[in-house]
Amino acid sequence: MRTERGGRSKTRSLIEFIAVSVLAGALAAGLVIPFAGFAGQGSEKASEAVQSLPQELDIEPVGIRSRILAADGSLIATLYEQNRVPVSLTQVSPIMRKAIIAIEDSRFYEHGALDLKGTLRAMVRNQTEGGVQQGGSSITQQYVKLSLVEKARNAEERRRATAVTYQRKLAELRYAIAVESELSKDQILERYLNLVNFGDGAYGVQAAAQHYFRTTAKNLTLPQAAMLAGLVKNPTGYDPTNNMTRARARRDLVIRRMLELHVITAAEANKALKAPVINRAQIQKVPNGCASSRYPFYCEYVVSKLLDNPALGRTSKERDHYLKTGGLTVRTSLDPRMQAAAQASINEHTKRKDTAIAAITIVEPGTGLVKAMVQSKPYGRGKNQTAYNYNVEKSYPGGFGGFQNGSTMKAFTIAAAIQKGLPLTYRINSPQQINLSNKKFRTCHGWTRDPDYTPQNSTRGGNLTMVEAARYSTNTYFLQLSQRVGLCSIATIAGKLGMYNAQTLEPLDQVVSMTLGVGYVTPLMLSNAYATFAARGKYCRPLVVTSISDKARRPIETPGIDCNQAIAPEVADGVNQVLSAVMDPGGTGGRLRFGTRDMAGKTGTIQQNLAVWYSGYTPNLAAAAVVADANLPYTNLMYGHTLDGRDIRDPTGSGTAGPLWQTAMEKALKGLPVERFVAPKAITVKGDKKDIPPVWGMSPEEAADVLRQAGFEVTVAEERVDSEESEGTVAYTDPRTREGAPEGAVITLYLSNGRNG
Repeated sequence: MRTERGGRSKTRSLIEFIAVSVLAGALAAGLVIPFAGFAGQGSEKASEAVQSLPQELDIEPVGIRSRILAADGSLIATLYEQNRVPVSLTQVSPIMRKAIIAIEDSRFYEHGALDLKGTLRAMVRNQTEGGVQQGGSSITQQYVKLSLVEKARNAEERRRATAVTYQRKLAELRYAIAVESELSKDQILERYLNLVNFGDGAYGVQAAAQHYFRTTAKNLTLPQAAMLAGLVKNPTGYDPTNNMTRARARRDLVIRRMLELHVITAAEANKALKAPVINRAQIQKVPNGCASSRYPFYCEYVVSKLLDNPALGRTSKERDHYLKTGGLTVRTSLDPRMQAAAQASINEHTKRKDTAIAAITIVEPGTGLVKAMVQSKPYGRGKNQTAYNYNVEKSYPGGFGGFQNGSTMKAFTIAAAIQKGLPLTYRINSPQQINLSNKKFRTCHGWTRDPDYTPQNSTRGGNLTMVEAARYSTNTYFLQLSQRVGLCSIATIAGKLGMYNAQTLEPLDQVVSMTLGVGYVTPLMLSNAYATFAARGKYCRPLVVTSISDKARRPIETPGIDCNQAIAPEVADGVNQVLSAVMDPGGTGGRLRFGTRDMAGKTGTIQQNLAVWYSGYTPNLAAAAVVADANLPYTNLMYGHTLDGRDIRDPTGSGTAGPLWQTAMEKALKGLPVERFVAPKAITVKGDKKDIPPVWGMSPEEAADVLRQAGFEVTVAEERVDSEESEGTVAYTDPRTREGAPEGAVITLYLSNGRNG
């Protein structure tokens, strides 16, 4: 409801508006500026122009800077189009209010939408001196103009909002009348003080007070308030960081005007005139954007997730604008202590000038909260810097898109085998080299084979159990195991645990060598997948944004913790026991164990040493560390590459990437409770096995038929073996009849060569 005062103000403003319009036509000049085009149109045209103008000002909320916070509430970054922190008028010192009124509109509380007396004085002077020598805009008119400029979304709209035309000036007056009829003088002054530009990137009186004087709007002194009030007329020209002499002269003019209006005493004025304009050492810049953040890569990844959130706008452009003007508070999962732990590892084991890069991500099992994300190349465009985030996928501009992950894929093969019922004691004869040329491997869409594939081990082989093969990372064991469980089951489990090609965003390829590494994966992806094992099969989507609230502290919808039981707990328990053996003495990760915590992990080295990994976890935390060549084309790490300032002579997952993982995890786990893995059930260790029918002495066709009827799949070994059985008949099976095998397992037939060795 409009007040009686508001009605009188509107009536008075209308009278003043009409008077000024008539005078404008009569003088053939502007209200404050020359209107040459309008002068020849006459009073009738002016009247028509006035009637066609809009009568209400659609005021958009003032742009407010947003903040991105770490999990503990500390600041990660500030985002803004204009550095602004709105405050109420009661939070602005009385002397600041008096200063701005004295210099900009001394009769503000006495006139309506425009100051007729001031406007007429400006018109006469401008007309007499033949140009724009004096302005007559009231604070309300200035507020209208600033609002129209703030509302502009492109260069054309900004041009129209500031055009030197009679129509634009009349529109401002009409809008001013509407504003004065709806808002009180205090409300207008409050909005004006929060909107106006105070120079050097500070918008609004609170941001300006913080920027120039490291104080608040409420605590501004007379000389400080006078300096800020003087800036409004020309924020660049009177900016003390640009021209201290002009800034002082303008400030002193404001002080003398306040004295002239009896706002301050002569003693106060003299004291203020002697005060320094600013102390340059006190100027406080508010960094803008992720490039200025302590954690720029993490920050950029957070922003990319925010720009994908439809709750912030219909389009990416709208979301970006809202993010920088909505006064949002974005809380993230980043733990500064764990981030510092990971960064300490980077600092200890790498140098900026290294030709190889290193990256580490730490994730919390059971929540998916991304606690830390670091890399060896700092953020920037200069030498030994990068704008790429080596920890994340290529689905946003800064994402590098991962590296081949090598034998860390064996963890998913282990999970697939346990899920099929193969015991942890499952033995496979694993020679140093094996011929898998043209061997069939089942995929989700049929079969695949490699016409020329004879892989070998980089570690020991033999007749190994699954636990032993994991401890030594025996390639020929896991290739045969992947053939028996099928590539489809491995790919399915990996997909459920968030593994996909970080370059193409497509599922991982189902190829014969899949268990030895496939596609491109990221430290974030791999650490979160391994966190699923730590959480007993509960997969959680990686989460960096935990909450968003608007300027009124109201929550804005954002995806929260999103978990599901991707694999059975007993399967994860079995994986944990197998991968724990990797970190036992003699295992490839044995040197990386520390303390008394339960921990598990897996090394990864891809062909030609283009990248090496260590991914490991405890029940509390999971982390993945990678060392790689990040330049195209990728080259072997042991030829011409350095890490920690030294040549890499023997790149391995345990010896090269492992120390990065170890240092980061040891520091990050400090203070966290010691938790234990759940021991797997006996059936997981020993397996849910069916009897294998005896088929020795049978023809391969007959034996295959018997075994298939019993629920097994069958393959025939190429090499023939010494045996008492007739040549060409079955000598024995792998696994052996006495061992049994889970339903659906692949049984290999070894045929006799007819010689009893």
